[in-house]
Amino acid sequence: FESIDVELPEGSLLGLYTDGLIEGPEKDVEQGMVRLGRAVSREGLPLDELCAAVVKELLPVPQPDDIALLLARTHALSPDRSVSWDVPVDPAAVGAIRNKVARRLEVWGLDELTMTTELIVSELVTNAIRYASGPVRLRLLLQSVLTCEVSDASSTTPRLRHARTTD
Repeated sequence: FESIDVELPEGSLLGLYTDGLIEGPEKDVEQGMVRLGRAVSREGLPLDELCAAVVKELLPVPQPDDIALLLARTHALSPDRSVSWDVPVDPAAVGAIRNKVARRLEVWGLDELTMTTELIVSELVTNAIRYASGPVRLRLLLQSVLTCEVSDASSTTPRLRHARTTD
């Protein structure tokens, strides 16, 4: 799959769905897309209710095809709730990054998460340095939860590896 970046305005509705939702009994995809567009344009419903209403409207009777619909609404993140750092591709840089993370968590009043977050950051950054290609970037986002993201220049998809007895 190809990865792309798309900028969406605040308050945009993003919908991900399987083909069974729009094909319907007539198998006209274009008509199904028009029906989906109308169905999601309702204002004022919470996303879970909107999702259920859309599926019910488009598919009033059960279908033999698997059907999935995921709706999300975009919102802006306050600049003081996000921080990112470029990480040198050097294992010695991990300690300095942990210190930056600890200081940021203190600013955000999340001292109780410091040890766990430092451990997670150490593992993710070390893996990126060890197994991927630079540049490496760490980003922390604070909304209702703390999110820790590590990115690198590698185009390969991460894969699950099971620990060996020597790990």
